[in-house]
Amino acid sequence: MEFSTIWLFVVAASTLLIIPGPAVLYIMARSIDQGKKAGLVSVLGVSLGGSVHVLAGAIGVSAILMTSATAFHIVKYLGAAYLIYLGCKTLFSKSDSTASEIPIAPRKKLRKIFYESALVEVMNPKTALFFLAFFPQFIAPTAGSVTVQFLLLGTIFIILAFISDGLYAVLAASMRKRIVGSTASSKVMNRITGYFYIALGIFSAFASPSKT
Repeated sequence: MEFSTIWLFVVAASTLLIIPGPAVLYIMARSIDQGKKAGLVSVLGVSLGGSVHVLAGAIGVSAILMTSATAFHIVKYLGAAYLIYLGCKTLFSKSDSTASEIPIAPRKKLRKIFYESALVEVMNPKTALFFLAFFPQFIAPTAGSVTVQFLLLGTIFIILAFISDGLYAVLAASMRKRIVGSTASSKVMNRITGYFYIALGIFSAFASPSKT
């Protein structure tokens, strides 16, 4: 795998991770309710759950490639289409005050928070679907083992997510009374996310690494 491809993946993944998703909101809720330690424990749990999806995705994509190169390309184009769909769905979704608020969950022990966070992430089908749609756009079957490439990208993504989620946990803990977003900021974030998903889907469909 070329360095330019890895760098492009880092930029794309970092941009996606900057915008809070459901997992980030859960982490922030823990930090707001129980402090920084609870938030960071949630980050560890989510990272563990994400690692499970990375391993499963690596095995699944490798199996698809072993079936046929055509099937692999079909997965890539379906992934690009799914990213565009996510972008359109995000752009046209309604943002209200309820959606922008962070739900505060009941207090729990740190060990339970860790296991619960990992389980929630493992059982989230959207995470698995996103990995299968996003990662193959940066994988080239001619560049070596698809499994190794997927695991490499997955490791990078998990590390970036751990750093990003950790920063959100610390931020939420230090801004407990100001962390709830406004309707206006929610709309702006939706637009940024939507356009980025669409751009990434279009780019990956016409300039995927497998064509170089």
